[in-house]
Amino acid sequence: MQVNSHIFLTGFMGSGKTSVGKKLARLLRLTFIDMDEYIEKREKLTVQSLFENFGEATFRKIERSCLEEILKKDEKLVVALGGGTVCYENNLEKIKKSGLLIYIELPVASLAQRLENSKVKRPLLKNLKGEALATFIDNKLNERKDYYNKAHIAVSGLSLTPQILREKIGDYKQ
Repeated sequence: MQVNSHIFLTGFMGSGKTSVGKKLARLLRLTFIDMDEYIEKREKLTVQSLFENFGEATFRKIERSCLEEILKKDEKLVVALGGGTVCYENNLEKIKKSGLLIYIELPVASLAQRLENSKVKRPLLKNLKGEALATFIDNKLNERKDYYNKAHIAVSGLSLTPQILREKIGDYKQ
């Protein structure tokens, strides 16, 4: 399959953007970039540390700057965006102009279960568990749904494989 643009994966934290993105990149023989890892490498600080020491507003400025660097790359990429990347500034419009945006959608209960079992430290969750975590996720999803729903393609994150994504990408381009 010939890919003519970047492929961006969006969705809530824990939706599987990084894990399926890496596999999709291998399948399509493209380079994979995880936005959080890119930020951490450039800033030499963890995302958690950036949030804690400088606040979300500063983190979002850094994130936007990193996104602009990625968008300037000539090679076609698979990029796992941060869960909130599409919600700030005009990131959504820039992303959609530069490639194909895919929203990986999962129900609140699935996200809560994945995030509670995750070993990754997520600054916005601040030790939330159980019902408090589910409520937080539900509220954030409601805040972000208008952005997520503007993706070119929406796909269920339940049992998602890179082959399913490749098929959806192929169907979209027709």
